[in-house]
Amino acid sequence: MTTSKTDKPARVAADSANALVLTRKESNLWKDAMSRLVRNRGAVTGGVIIMMLVLIYIFAGQIALQPFDVQNTLENNNVPAWMVKVFPFIEPYARISTKYPLGADRLGRDLFSRVIYGTRVSLTVALVGPIIALLVGIIYGSVSGFFGGQVDNVMMRFVDVMYAFPTLLLIILMMAFFRSTFAKAADPGSLKYMMNALDSKFGGMLFIFIGIGLTAWMGMARLTRGQVLSLREKEFVEAARSMGSTNWQIMFKHLLPNILGPLIVSETLAIPGYISTEAFLSFIGLGVNPPTPSWGSMISDGARSIRTYPSQAIIPGLALAITMFAFNFLGDGLRDALDPRMRGTQ
Repeated sequence: MTTSKTDKPARVAADSANALVLTRKESNLWKDAMSRLVRNRGAVTGGVIIMMLVLIYIFAGQIALQPFDVQNTLENNNVPAWMVKVFPFIEPYARISTKYPLGADRLGRDLFSRVIYGTRVSLTVALVGPIIALLVGIIYGSVSGFFGGQVDNVMMRFVDVMYAFPTLLLIILMMAFFRSTFAKAADPGSLKYMMNALDSKFGGMLFIFIGIGLTAWMGMARLTRGQVLSLREKEFVEAARSMGSTNWQIMFKHLLPNILGPLIVSETLAIPGYISTEAFLSFIGLGVNPPTPSWGSMISDGARSIRTYPSQAIIPGLALAITMFAFNFLGDGLRDALDPRMRGTQ
């Protein structure tokens, strides 16, 4: 049987359509999202900066030129020669030194080493805050949204009560309570003694984790509840229930993978808030314990001599700003990449 010439274009079009269908089947949301993410210059820039910060976090001991807590009062407020060119008004009284690449603070500690080690504090908060928020918020919000009714009403009213308190003020009050309560000497083996020992081991960050953890989950719980409410009546949930899946299996095996994208984006965008909270607590003296370096405490110390040695406040301030911008850029890129409406638009 011969095929006419007019059938060839139709056959070619059909083959092209089949190839397009096969190509579509091989793609998925995560591959498409990654493809869009790597084409977003802002997100890539933020990701590169975060990767560099992680390397600094890991190799801080090798990168820092001197110990961050060693004081040399004979060399306090020393500055490198290049800084005099940036801030020419300090030339009449500047003490030039080649020992410190970013200068020394008022106690003679190396600013470069303290900025490097301050990365560990900020990135630790950037890691612990989202982990606590995701663990507590996802479980709490999933249970509230999935079961609904009276359970949902009671659980969400508790969240509303927690939201009634200003978050930052609540954290400050809790930090003041923790520091005043656990600052007193305790008998070995007691809970207070163990908490003090653990807090000292973390450089004073334990109570920051507790303060952030007690407040960070509320927004995630509300977001998770809303996502679960929008999906719990879908056909795939009914199919899973008809196959004998338990409620917990439906929540965490079927619903969670479908709502994970918005939750990740939300927490990525919330990370700068956690970092700024820690920096503010350290700035007002409720953060890490000296001499553990934090960018917030360094800005507070540098603010005392902002007119004479502005670099002592500007340098940690720049480090804090760059870190927060990096997470914001990455969060914006993830939001665009995981938005199904963006498929095929980039």
